[in-house]
Amino acid sequence: MRFLGVALVSSAIVLGACGGGAKDATPAAGAPAAGAAAAAPAAGAAATGTGMPITGKTWEVKMIGDGNTYKFDPADLTIKAGDGIKFTVVSTPPHNVAFDVAQPGLADAAVKAQLDANMGGGKIGELSSPLLLNIGDSYTISFAGIKAGKYSFNCTPHLAMNMKGTVTVQ
Repeated sequence: MRFLGVALVSSAIVLGACGGGAKDATPAAGAPAAGAAAAAPAAGAAATGTGMPITGKTWEVKMIGDGNTYKFDPADLTIKAGDGIKFTVVSTPPHNVAFDVAQPGLADAAVKAQLDANMGGGKIGELSSPLLLNIGDSYTISFAGIKAGKYSFNCTPHLAMNMKGTVTVQ
């Protein structure tokens, strides 16, 4: 009987955590280059909180889990300011992309605000993408207007399993 109670509570927690992001977890849900963000003027974007479009290359990062190992592939990436990163669920969802707000690179409030704006809508929190619930779902983040530095990110549901990465902006 105790096992059934634990299973019921665990199921409720998992379903509750996953249920809030389903409507926003569409492919390329946060693509800042789409719609109004693409038309946003570059000047003053950080001051207004408007996302800036990708002006360079879009890099691909796979979100992988096999039940024992969870990782971003590649986990460490070096890009140029203006590039974007498309994160795609390959296996074992849910996944998301979250930047640690306390890291040194985000101590500059303007950089933090610009990165948050570049992540687009549907976020589950500051600097945290929506949960991607299905294999093939993706989320694209623009690094336009982001100053050079190293930025750490993780997958919130798999952080305890060390699903982490870094992006170095040149």
